[in-house]
Amino acid sequence: MRNAELTRLLGTLTCRLQERDTTMANAMTNENPSTFPMIVLAGAGGDLGDRIARALVSRGATVHALVRAGTARTKLDALSALGAVAVPVDYDDPASLERACGGGACVVSVLNGLEPVILGAQGRLLDAAVAAGVPRFIPSDFSLDFTKTRPGDNRNMDLRRAFMQRIDRAPIRATSILNGAFADLLTGDAPIILHRPKKVLYWGSADQAFDFTTKDDVARYAALAALDDAAPRVLRIAGDVVSPRGLAATMTALRGQRFDLWRAGGTGLLGAIIRTVRALTPRSDATFPVWQGMQYLRDMSTGRGKLASLDNDRYGSMPWTSARDVLRAAASA
Repeated sequence: MRNAELTRLLGTLTCRLQERDTTMANAMTNENPSTFPMIVLAGAGGDLGDRIARALVSRGATVHALVRAGTARTKLDALSALGAVAVPVDYDDPASLERACGGGACVVSVLNGLEPVILGAQGRLLDAAVAAGVPRFIPSDFSLDFTKTRPGDNRNMDLRRAFMQRIDRAPIRATSILNGAFADLLTGDAPIILHRPKKVLYWGSADQAFDFTTKDDVARYAALAALDDAAPRVLRIAGDVVSPRGLAATMTALRGQRFDLWRAGGTGLLGAIIRTVRALTPRSDATFPVWQGMQYLRDMSTGRGKLASLDNDRYGSMPWTSARDVLRAAASA
């Protein structure tokens, strides 16, 4: 009896071990390919593109970062260091782009520039993604809500609107991410907070709400959207929504010194200034000349570019960085 019982126990143990090994083998063999999808990222060499690459890698994605021929060795090394695969491409060579897109679950474009880039290079990237059978494409929008602004009011938004019309005719699912203005600009480039005179400059109403999102928050959200097969056509996010009056109160609290509001004029006057400044530099090839920044500020100040029905909670409770957080960090630096 003892030998028979021992034999039975050994047989049972052997069967269970075999079942475990079979289960593990099947899991490895039939692993869902979407668990670690390959994301094709164009524009990883830029500030936002680099942040998106890092966010994707941190979430387990395989990132193929498209790089142009002649990209500096230091940049290639940096991409490798963060875990991305640098893929050389020629944006004027459709076959090169199609090969680079092959096997991708989503193409994310962070290309930045004027018509030759937004409609030209990005358009060829779109065609390549379609030819390679990539199911999804995230265009380089990352802006205020240009779907509600007036054509002709903002050159860079007009280019994004034109590309939206093109991609909506293509046999591919697209997701545009709209994030208002980058909150990072509050500490320098945006001519809103004037530190020496201790004023907050505004046009129109001091109570017009502005949308601000930091580049890091945009990058984290964009990575999640790239990995979301069910992402809708447009996602709208804002790390913070604050008015010029709110910014003045925040600066007063942070600095312990009163920051006053300074109304430069109405939005109509701002429009007249934009036309004058643009007339003086009619052929500017810069992506963001002075008048372009003014156009963006006008779209914010009129409220036409204001985001509505925010999708901040689509991927759960994310820690969003407020304008106060950005300004506090700058003050303590």
